[in-house]
Amino acid sequence: MTKGIQVAIDGPASAGKSTVAKLVAKRFNYVYCDTGAMYRVVTLAALRAGLTMDQADKIAELAKQIKIGFQPGEPEQRVFLNDDEVTQDIRTAQIDNNVSAVAAIPAVRAEMTNQQRQIAANGGIVMDGRDIGTTVLPNAPVKIFMVATAHERARRRYVENKEKGIATASLEDLQKEIELRDQKDSTRKVSPLTQAPDATRLDTTKLSIDEVVDAISEIIKKTQEQL
Repeated sequence: MTKGIQVAIDGPASAGKSTVAKLVAKRFNYVYCDTGAMYRVVTLAALRAGLTMDQADKIAELAKQIKIGFQPGEPEQRVFLNDDEVTQDIRTAQIDNNVSAVAAIPAVRAEMTNQQRQIAANGGIVMDGRDIGTTVLPNAPVKIFMVATAHERARRRYVENKEKGIATASLEDLQKEIELRDQKDSTRKVSPLTQAPDATRLDTTKLSIDEVVDAISEIIKKTQEQL
């Protein structure tokens, strides 16, 4: 399929959006865009530049200057800041704890939203994030809102970090960090985390990755048949 539809997958931190989105994209031969990684790259660039999270204007200007790139990779997509691979660098606790502040900067969101819309313009795209169905791609024919309990999301993050050899906090501390992230994401003034009225809510707490991918794939197939 050379051209398909836009698929928007939203949800809170560690709901499994990126993992599922990549697999769905592969199944339909669609492009995958990890919007969360884009905000993480901006956060990393800001920290490397010695900026503090309250320097919104400087961070927004930096977001316009840097080049964010993606390349296929196994087991995960490779992410680049200019010509520097930062796939692992953007998945640290320091980035986790600062990315919400960067993502809440209106000018940063405007720049990232513009880039994301350009990527999705031709369809055949699976895009995941916090505000894809509500702000970035409000007309996407398929919108999924993935949720899971904070405890389950913390457990997943804990296991993932251990498997990747990333230094990690205790399960209890991770849960507290995720709950704080939820609070920040859902209460920010610009594009808060919220379910689009026409999105399908999918609770993944007790579902395997394959079960989630299958459920979303069925929704896509039915939508394609109706279009």
